[in-house]
Amino acid sequence: MPKQEIAISVNNVSKMFLLPHEKTTSIKSMFTNKFRHNKTVERQKALNNINFNIKEGEFFGIVGRNGSGKSTLLKILAGIYQPTKGSVQTKGKLVPFIELGVGFNPELTGRENVYLNGALLGFNRAKIDEMYDGIVEFSELERFMDQKLKNYSSGMQVRLAFAVATRAEADILLVDEVLAVGDADFQRKCFKHFKQLKKNKKTVVFVSHDMSAIREYCDRAVLIEKSEIIKEGKVSDVASAYTKLFMSDGTESDTKAINVKRWGDKDIVFKSVNLNKQTYRPQDTHITLEMKYKVNNAANSPIFGFAIKNAGGTIIMGTNTRFKHIEVGSLDTKTEGVVRWNIPNILNDGEYTFDVAITHNDGISQYDWWEDAVGLTVFREEHTPFMVEPPVEITLE
Repeated sequence: MPKQEIAISVNNVSKMFLLPHEKTTSIKSMFTNKFRHNKTVERQKALNNINFNIKEGEFFGIVGRNGSGKSTLLKILAGIYQPTKGSVQTKGKLVPFIELGVGFNPELTGRENVYLNGALLGFNRAKIDEMYDGIVEFSELERFMDQKLKNYSSGMQVRLAFAVATRAEADILLVDEVLAVGDADFQRKCFKHFKQLKKNKKTVVFVSHDMSAIREYCDRAVLIEKSEIIKEGKVSDVASAYTKLFMSDGTESDTKAINVKRWGDKDIVFKSVNLNKQTYRPQDTHITLEMKYKVNNAANSPIFGFAIKNAGGTIIMGTNTRFKHIEVGSLDTKTEGVVRWNIPNILNDGEYTFDVAITHNDGISQYDWWEDAVGLTVFREEHTPFMVEPPVEITLE
């Protein structure tokens, strides 16, 4: 297998913003202060000594809470900001999918803006003519192309801008949270487009608060908190560390609390989590996971889910009620209930643990997230070196 080249190299990058402050107490001082040279300047460190490499063809995630510095980092990667210290090297043409729609004119129609934006991307009219039908089809705005852009919703504008941007011939794409304004089907279409780019060895850098998207699409990720990288590597580890940051009020001790096994606001809590047995053999066709919960404060449409990890901590499989299209509905205070999962036993020989979770309807914040809540052992006399052992029938002729 050929060695992957480095597409982006971030070396000791720091970014400092200077925020001037001047106290004005009278009308006279408003005019005289501009001749003084002793203005107070506050130094705000947005990034501190950031280092990582991204390989060609990787789908790389950058996550962090609001104000952590992730958007500043993305703008440095895009060349919008220059680092105060350090350097960024990129290999190939880079196109930022941030600030989508910059250059659009609200007084022009959707059709006219496609040609305008295409020209800004360096395409001539003949090339835009060739791409136009594909752009419109991707955006799903056929009926609105002759309306003025000012009559579009913000989501429609982003869809059109994204559809144009997908035609850019790039080796590296930087994608911000802007795609969240589209509906679920359009977001899936966007990520399908990125997956195709990945197959073509294009590199995608993705900034998001949506841990489901980060887990599903990214190969690796970094977590930024208070201007520094506090976690880098496997997506499952970074996503878990991110969710733990919300376990209380964001004090310094919270940043270091990423080894805590259970966290959440406890409006809904697990009373117990159990398996129908702890040891499974080939004749045990199913694993039954039972979650008993209690509602401490009324909640609307919580999401119940689980993930199964092997002894090395790698997530093998998992799901939740949203993925299974099960609507839990509203739960009143003091409600108690049970969620049971019947899971085919396709696990190979080894030790496994369950992470279980109850999350808010936004899919981001947690009621109760419990790592390694329960464990099990699987014995198989005949097994392969792979993670799962589904039933397979063989016929020789």
